[in-house]
Amino acid sequence: MYTPDPDVLRAIEIRFTHHPPHGNQVERYDLIRKRAKEFATLLLELTPHSQEQSVAIMKLEECVMQANAAIARNEPPKESLVKTLN
Repeated sequence: MYTPDPDVLRAIEIRFTHHPPHGNQVERYDLIRKRAKEFATLLLELTPHSQEQSVAIMKLEECVMQANAAIARNEPPKESLVKTLN
């Protein structure tokens, strides 16, 4: 058996833990999804129906998920920051 690196274990903890939204996160998630939907519609209007078009839409969806995960995983609630500072 292998011994996992502590930093990797911490990353796994962050990736697979629910991060309830706080502050203006919900508004930012919504704006990211809104703009991605607009871009997805533009792609559908400007490109022929094809495997490449489908991949482009899937990659855009992945981009939205990663952007929202960046917000959720890397912005601790202010209450946690206060606890950490005290």
